Amino acid sequence: MTGTTEAAGAKAHRAALPPRETADGGRTAPPHPPRGRLLRRATPWLFLVAPLALLITFTYVPVANMIYYSFTDWDGISPDRDFTGADNYVQIFTRPELFRVFFVSLYYLAASGVQIVVALHFATVLSFNLRFRNLFKGLLFFPYLINGVAIGFVFLYFFQDGGTLDSVLSWFGAGTDHAWLGDPASANTSLAGVSVWRFTGLNFVLFLGAIQSIPGELHEAAQLDGASRLQQFRHIIAPSIKPVLSLSIILAISGSLAVFEIPYIMTGGATGTSTFVIQTVKLAFQFNKTGLASAAAVVLLLIILLITWIQRRLVPDEKVDLV
Repeated sequence: MTGTTEAAGAKAHRAALPPRETADGGRTAPPHPPRGRLLRRATPWLFLVAPLALLITFTYVPVANMIYYSFTDWDGISPDRDFTGADNYVQIFTRPELFRVFFVSLYYLAASGVQIVVALHFATVLSFNLRFRNLFKGLLFFPYLINGVAIGFVFLYFFQDGGTLDSVLSWFGAGTDHAWLGDPASANTSLAGVSVWRFTGLNFVLFLGAIQSIPGELHEAAQLDGASRLQQFRHIIAPSIKPVLSLSIILAISGSLAVFEIPYIMTGGATGTSTFVIQTVKLAFQFNKTGLASAAAVVLLLIILLITWIQRRLVPDEKVDLV
């Protein structure tokens, strides 16, 4: 009991200590016990334990396994995994049928450019006071909320022979004997058009949020100076949303390289519509070449990282001063 009493008295004595004076006449709080300082430093890391564990388990570990599989001839089923070195990567760059599918991404890259232009136009127009602008905002963003599989089936009937598109064109006297998904050019153009309809809403919301973050005083001052809306866009809106525009370009390029849902549902990669991701999935699950598919996935990842790095070097992040 005597030891307990002395410890309690020492703790009370430390609590009753007056603040210490500093060299410049200020005062500092009494020193904290070592246990309190340690707990205070460890608290942020305790909050990060769960998200870091999930990130490592479901992101970095699978990526590490994928890189390991890319150097083997694993079929995805057998426990045997023979090391083949860089043979899988050599096949990807030397077999034309494996690398040619990247040209299909050009259709979706062009479609991404259309998405950005259309989304930026509507975001700029609807940022001003217009009637029914909330209705138009909902109509533009609604396609992005729909499941990709459902969109694929809807537009599959839309583009089929004698389907919705042919029926609408017949009202204007246009021919309806064209197979929209029957040849590579029209099929890829049609599929890219579907992606424009679906993802324009995402870019629209990004641009609209960036535009609405611009102080209203800038627009009011520009209007008082007689600036037109085109001049307001050129000198106020465009410089202010440059970081968001840069992000949209990165998403557009990476998304055009990783297209999967819509062409897989609508054509299954037939008639020259196979994308790099569809080909990778078929290599892994249809032809049981998991090692080669892993190498293809690593190549795609490296291409996206390289493009992102180049884009960041060409268009570095700049702090936007809105005042």
